[in-house]
Amino acid sequence: MFKRLFKYVGDLMGRLPGLPILVAVLLIVLNFVFQLLPAWPVVDWIAGTDLLLHLGLVLGFLGLLMGDAL
Repeated sequence: MFKRLFKYVGDLMGRLPGLPILVAVLLIVLNFVFQLLPAWPVVDWIAGTDLLLHLGLVLGFLGLLMGDAL
């Protein structure tokens, strides 16, 4: 199962090497938008922990590393 998943991700990265970077930028912008929203329970937790910011940064760095490797 993981072998097929890694093969699919590798093929996708070969065709669209900039996709993880674009998704990372989108996550970082969404984190900024969540900072501006009212303090609803889920939004407050996501904004307080900067979850989308951290996910975006990790995905962006991995996308840079994988893009260079492929």
